[in-house]
Amino acid sequence: MSEPDYRALPPLAGGGACVITGAASGIGLAAARRFAALGLPVALADLPGAALDAALADIRAAGGRAAAFPTDVSDPFALTRLSEAVFDQYRHVAVLMLNAAVGLNPGGTWKNPDAWRRLMSVNLWGVVGGAQAFLPRMVEQAKPAYVVVTGSKQGITSPPGNAAYNVSKAAVKAFAEAMQHELRNLEGCPVSAHLLVPGFTYTGMTAARLPQKPPAAWTPEQVVDFMLESLARGDFYILCPDNDVDRATDEKRMAWAMGDLIENRPALSRWHPDWKARFEAFMAGEG
Repeated sequence: MSEPDYRALPPLAGGGACVITGAASGIGLAAARRFAALGLPVALADLPGAALDAALADIRAAGGRAAAFPTDVSDPFALTRLSEAVFDQYRHVAVLMLNAAVGLNPGGTWKNPDAWRRLMSVNLWGVVGGAQAFLPRMVEQAKPAYVVVTGSKQGITSPPGNAAYNVSKAAVKAFAEAMQHELRNLEGCPVSAHLLVPGFTYTGMTAARLPQKPPAAWTPEQVVDFMLESLARGDFYILCPDNDVDRATDEKRMAWAMGDLIENRPALSRWHPDWKARFEAFMAGEG
């Protein structure tokens, strides 16, 4: 089966630019390559340095149109400067992908406040600040456009291990939902927001603890392919599977997590020893 012509999608057909934060590696870089291959000029936003320089060279070597914009997304003034520079250069933004994130692990809910602040300043405030810097002009331009926010399943089921990351991604989910609600209620607004929820993906963040890609993990390129398929369908929730966890498993895990609140179970009962057998039975379809 041939691939759909994503260039025909209204946001991608009008000649606007694609802006990606966290564009120097992982899902951001895979998205930059893909949008460039579809003919969009790509604005690569990431911290200055060798990784950003290499990403720019890579896309240009493949024939794509790209420019690098060194940006620290934790700085709201830097995001304002990014928006001004991008609109000055391209005039029209067709895709805004708020993707930058860090995987710091402060180690507990009341430990390492500086690490908590650093993680939240990138993972949450980088998204909020990016939307606030770009959306007024994206709405004003009155042309079809996508805003894609990269979330995480950890922001939905909150597995123990990195509370700060979970909190940041839960907040990003709530922010993206509110943004889409507001956009769809603006009369005649052709801008839509979407929440990308990757599965287990082998990125630079993952490679720091796993030197080789595990068989269970998807590549960033697979995530971006799935994202484009979902955007073409008009999906808001872009819930990615991986090579180990399918959609049905994700749905049951999420349903159990919501059941904690509905049934007044202990917090995070999925990982509570007294609830282990009941969770396993639920997953097996026995209750």
